[in-house]
Amino acid sequence: MTTRRDTFRIAAALTAAMAFPATAAAPAPGLRRPPRLRQGDTVGLIEPAGFSNDSYDVELVADTVRALGLVPKIAPNVAKRDGYLAGSDRERAADLQAMYADDSVRAVFAIRGGWGCARILPHLDFAAIRARPKLLTGFSDITALHLAFAARCGFTTIHGPNAASAWGELSVRAFREIAFDGGTPTLVNPPGKENRLVQREGRIRTFTGGKAQGRLLGGNLTVLSALVGTPYVPDFTGAILFLEDVDEAEYRIDRMLTQLRLAGILGKLAGVVFGQCTDCRARSGATLGGYTLSQVLEQHLKPLGVPAFQGALFGHIADQFSLPVGVRAEIDADTGAIRLLEPAVS
Repeated sequence: MTTRRDTFRIAAALTAAMAFPATAAAPAPGLRRPPRLRQGDTVGLIEPAGFSNDSYDVELVADTVRALGLVPKIAPNVAKRDGYLAGSDRERAADLQAMYADDSVRAVFAIRGGWGCARILPHLDFAAIRARPKLLTGFSDITALHLAFAARCGFTTIHGPNAASAWGELSVRAFREIAFDGGTPTLVNPPGKENRLVQREGRIRTFTGGKAQGRLLGGNLTVLSALVGTPYVPDFTGAILFLEDVDEAEYRIDRMLTQLRLAGILGKLAGVVFGQCTDCRARSGATLGGYTLSQVLEQHLKPLGVPAFQGALFGHIADQFSLPVGVRAEIDADTGAIRLLEPAVS
């Protein structure tokens, strides 16, 4: 469902990416960096939200981790199921907690999202997690953990593919550069491969042009809006907010952005990147013929007067960027570029 700017905009984006200075900015105040991943490191596999359908799914995930050059360590409760959750709240929390206490585990990968991460937050010992920084990787419902870690632990996590994701070429390359190499790449949608005069796939739409710098904070819009008013939301003052979602009608996106505005979050931002909103279209006759997604985004983002654009490749798609939560970054809303200003790992 993604779109792409035409060839001229792609060329402009690539030119802008190369034009960024190579020097890194000062680290975000108080930010701590987990150790980078190395070939042969052990990573913990957890299911903090939904469950896997059968053991074969978990085997595929373990093979994916091995293909990344890592050693999988499956949490004890991964095979459990409690309704639509992968075990009880305390069991799922215990798995996450154990992985951070285990010195043999270098990083923690969420197998999948779904719903349930917010339910385990009251059961986590954030002081113990904070004492042992390790990369947490995942997206969608894992947003609840990313935000809570940013608010309570102060170290980098990665909004990127879940362990059960497709892990296409773009996903693997972006993750390796950030998590293994400690790089500070500029993320720009690659040129499309459509047989069209004007590309549509991966198209960037600019609401307000310009560049902005700030901490990368965000994730799934539904999860973020549901956490507003809780102690698990970080300070968004001067942040670059990045958002994505799936299977939400336009009016629900409108409602959630309205909530962020009324809660004072949108007014604090230095910039906004809205990635992919997969299948975000009303299906009922009562809401058809209303605002499009882009119109809803324009209504909420343009009045902010800060650089804002739509269409970066992250969200519920087969191949996506990895975005390190908490690091400083610079966005160029005219070209759709996201440049990391500091490494995510030590």
